[in-house]
Amino acid sequence: MTDSNSDEFDPTAPDQREIGREMVDDSTGLGSVMAHVYRGEIDRVGTWRERLDETTTWAVTLMAAILTWAFSSPDNPHYILLVGILIVTIFLGIEARRYRDYDVFRSRARIIQENLFANALDPSQGVESHDWRAELSRDYRRPTLKVSVYEALANRLRRVYLALLSVLLVAWVFRITAFAPRQDWLTTAEIARIPGIAVVAVVGVFYVVLLGVTFWPHERHAKGEFREGDPDDWKENR
Repeated sequence: MTDSNSDEFDPTAPDQREIGREMVDDSTGLGSVMAHVYRGEIDRVGTWRERLDETTTWAVTLMAAILTWAFSSPDNPHYILLVGILIVTIFLGIEARRYRDYDVFRSRARIIQENLFANALDPSQGVESHDWRAELSRDYRRPTLKVSVYEALANRLRRVYLALLSVLLVAWVFRITAFAPRQDWLTTAEIARIPGIAVVAVVGVFYVVLLGVTFWPHERHAKGEFREGDPDDWKENR
């Protein structure tokens, strides 16, 4: 195999990109190094996955506490639910930031899986990226975030936070309508001297923005782990 330290290193050359087959056939130093690299990347993926789950757990816990208190007495103000929406939105921002870091290590692990281990198991399929070694090397030299803040927010909204914020919205609407049947719901929606129509308008605009961020078509940059298809194909092919 061509020396990867040579000035003539070509990451697209067959003997350079298909090192997975050599790792299986022979015991090489590079194979041992890549095994340790992969183990380290998987460990960091797990660590950041746990941090994502912790953020979601805190958001759900605080949301449950706010919902319980808001409906425990008719005298409790309705705007506590709006405070809950604000708090959950803050957790959304924290989780989006953590997701961007998580995706860095997940992307590295997926590159190794697709181009090294998959090629070692079935060399007939080749590699997914001809210059994957150069791509991985560049990322180790200059680590960069792979997804934008917008994409990270959209991902976390679709997976978790749109559902949580929707529950809080339904609870707030119920609180200012059915929970105070003797008053006009716009009057009930007032906060101090802020008129109810202004409060409703702000909440409405906020949720329109959320829906736009969640469902507006955009190019995906995050490295996917799963492919669409029939789940039964796995069992049929075994």
